[in-house]
Amino acid sequence: MKIFMDTANVEEIAKFVDWGVVYGVTTNPSLIAKSGRTQAEVIPEIAALVSGPVSAEVISTECAGMVEEARKLAKIAGNVVVKIPCIPEGLKAVKILSAEGIKTNVTLVFSMSQALMAARAGATYVSPFIGRLDDIGENGVQLVENIVKAFKLYGIETEVIAASIRNLEHVEKVMLTGCQIATIPTKVLEQMIKHPLTDKGLAQFMLDYQNSLK
Repeated sequence: MKIFMDTANVEEIAKFVDWGVVYGVTTNPSLIAKSGRTQAEVIPEIAALVSGPVSAEVISTECAGMVEEARKLAKIAGNVVVKIPCIPEGLKAVKILSAEGIKTNVTLVFSMSQALMAARAGATYVSPFIGRLDDIGENGVQLVENIVKAFKLYGIETEVIAASIRNLEHVEKVMLTGCQIATIPTKVLEQMIKHPLTDKGLAQFMLDYQNSLK
């Protein structure tokens, strides 16, 4: 499972790129706004930091506007992927962009039927939202697993990005679904490397080493 970062904070991305664990990045209008900068400023910097896909989202809700925005975003860098909402106008845009060779990430997916329609429209990626489904009492991880199984069953090449990940439990469960990608917020990425026994073991190793020098 590949690790994407779900952030528009360039400093955070650079930190984890140095760790060697980040393959790609996903952003959205909310994350861009949180960064205090514009998409035109942030996306080129992120695309230069990571070698893998960088998702940048359109703002338009009409097909023509989405396509126009997507073409501009795709010109920023070769690794930019355009995020399109899972709505009828979005599927129309995905079909057009796919024919032009522009990669797309269909976002705000909450059901298997939405994922299938996005894939058949030509989406490069689909992003089911785990946390938001959990919020309404549904099983987001199970949805991811079901989509992965269905795509494999029918030979669908669209990759699945587990999104709206809230905690370590989400990450660990998604790892067992066969999902190709998880896009993870910074706070959860920081938790993934930590374990109290690691800290305890390292402290003991250092103590034993110091004692051996006496």
